[in-house]
Amino acid sequence: MTIISLPHAKQWLKTSKHPLAQNGFRMLRFIRFFELPVPGILFKTIYILHKFITGLLATITRIFYWTPLFKSRVLHAGKNLYLYGGMPYLSGPLQITYGNNCRISGQTTFSARTSSQSAPRLILGNNIDIGWMSTIAIGSKVTIGNNVRIAGKTFLAGYPGHPIDAVDRAAGLSDIDEQVGDIIIEDDVWIATGVTVLPGVRIGSRSIIATGSVVTRDIPADVLAGGVPAKVIKSLILPEC
Repeated sequence: MTIISLPHAKQWLKTSKHPLAQNGFRMLRFIRFFELPVPGILFKTIYILHKFITGLLATITRIFYWTPLFKSRVLHAGKNLYLYGGMPYLSGPLQITYGNNCRISGQTTFSARTSSQSAPRLILGNNIDIGWMSTIAIGSKVTIGNNVRIAGKTFLAGYPGHPIDAVDRAAGLSDIDEQVGDIIIEDDVWIATGVTVLPGVRIGSRSIIATGSVVTRDIPADVLAGGVPAKVIKSLILPEC
């Protein structure tokens, strides 16, 4: 007796000219794409109720669970922390301080280099936004000034995690001190989506780093920089009239 496998049966339904296959294929498509009629007023009400309940639960969880949990790992906590969407993933012997009125996405990673001689430090100023799926890897120290905006999927790469030498890398050894560097983001900087900042970089006050850039060297104050590697595109200082 021949046994027909499920993939063969699906292929037969899709390609066969036999009336049974064609009717079966139409029936399966009808079942697959079947939708209930949507009474507008009813489901608008359900949607509003859904948003209210989920928002209320998220707020309660944030206030009574995620925020206290995060603060338990912090050396100095400012006022009015808004930690939304959970708690950042914290890795390694990290020391964190942050100022007032900071907003941090729970879908971020703060990672400390485990082979550092002293505990790596993440220093956040006042009124900072750190967006969704950003990673801050602290080799020794990362300092972020006041009023800084860091968009989603940004990577501040204070250490690489692996050595350059292929033999050492294959052996599972850690990176070396020469690969590690501090990162300093001065006040009022805006780092757009998907930017990577490499070790040893300082970004000057009020500068903007364009989307998708890779910052390999210092950026002066009051400029728009972008590209791979990032270069100054133009000054942000308006000419005097």
